[in-house]
Amino acid sequence: MSRLFGTDGVRGLANGLLTAELALSLAQAAAVVLGHDQMSEGKRPRAVLARDPRASGEFIGAAVAAGLASAGVDVYDAGVLPTPATAFLIADLGADFGVMISASHNPAPDNGIKFFARGGQKLADAVEDAIEEQLQHDAFRPVGVDVGRIQRFSDAEDRYIVHLLGTMPHRLDGLKIVLDCANGAASGCSPQVFTDAGAAVTVIGADPDGLNINDGVGSTHLEKLQEMVLSTGAHLGIAHDGDADRCLAVDHEGHVIDGDQIMAVLALAQKEAGQLKDNVLVATVMSNLGLKIALRDAGITIRETAVGDRYVLEEMRRGDYSLGGEQSGHVIFSEFATTGDGLLTGLQLAAQVAKTGKPLRDLAGAMMKLPQVMVNVKDVDKSRAAIVPAVKAAVAKAEAELGDTGRVLLRPSGTEQLVRVMVEAADTATAQRICNELVDVVRAELSL
Repeated sequence: MSRLFGTDGVRGLANGLLTAELALSLAQAAAVVLGHDQMSEGKRPRAVLARDPRASGEFIGAAVAAGLASAGVDVYDAGVLPTPATAFLIADLGADFGVMISASHNPAPDNGIKFFARGGQKLADAVEDAIEEQLQHDAFRPVGVDVGRIQRFSDAEDRYIVHLLGTMPHRLDGLKIVLDCANGAASGCSPQVFTDAGAAVTVIGADPDGLNINDGVGSTHLEKLQEMVLSTGAHLGIAHDGDADRCLAVDHEGHVIDGDQIMAVLALAQKEAGQLKDNVLVATVMSNLGLKIALRDAGITIRETAVGDRYVLEEMRRGDYSLGGEQSGHVIFSEFATTGDGLLTGLQLAAQVAKTGKPLRDLAGAMMKLPQVMVNVKDVDKSRAAIVPAVKAAVAKAEAELGDTGRVLLRPSGTEQLVRVMVEAADTATAQRICNELVDVVRAELSL
């Protein structure tokens, strides 16, 4: 049997892979594994439950709540809220664990179930494996007074907003900001918190109907945000994804500011304020080489990890580092959050614009992005990408040609039978040429 948990919880087509029956069973299994300490003392565990506004989240959330309560867990139902809000509320309430129903940036027919441990921490692989193993056993079903209760977590959104406002190094008075909420989980709280922080806010993508999440809006579709920033004369735009754990931005001229550039702005600001632990930023191997060059010149070191915010988090915990993230816009502030938080990131970025009085374009200009070309080479044996001599020789040749002016990355996909070939160089033509040469070698040597 293949592993049920993927890189970010259990995700799939709602009512396809992800049925109400599976949701209920997963919740019952998680209750045993994550609520064991309380149960062993004869106490009822407490869990926070939230979801994004997908239509399927209604029945999946109901099944999860039923599964938890039937296994003796008291459920605090926070309704529609961002993933990072769920993580925060687990710690704020002192709950034993939490569940988020979302498929993030995926289209509306998909959905997912993500569990958080005590303190709002992501689960280790071993804990996910324990939940899967528990699925093979009979469910724990207490009776009488020992069944769990389900109640509305009525002040959940207010708690989260107050927390976000408390992180602000500077108010946003005088800033005009366009927010794109992806018709997702941030549609209610993001406009509220940016307004409370002092910004004049124009909002798009904040009319979720259960079916339009990520549909032509949000961090994966920035065109409408760019148009609105230009048409309103805003200072900047902020885009979330469906569950609001990531943030991308647009400057006043309509240029996209990606996660690498956002991290550059924030790392430099933290260093100047003496808040960047050991002058280290944690980022993945996919971050643009321009980020490393810009921060190196400023005396900041990058600790590189594999792709995925869970690996960024692991490295941040290992070194107790204060800032990390991904090019995709997952940015983690360890002082304030246990996971990527798109609202927190957007607020901190806007605060730097307000504090310095400089346009976002100028702040992001501290990092010069190197041209990057990436090709997905399909139908190849990804398991041999790192060991075939001809492929290794081609990579070595490309690296020798680029020297310190670029880099090469061959990365097998974690979910598909393909190899990603990425090349960065001082100019696009060179990056494209070298990438094409490597693609030809990969296809010739690894074809199935």
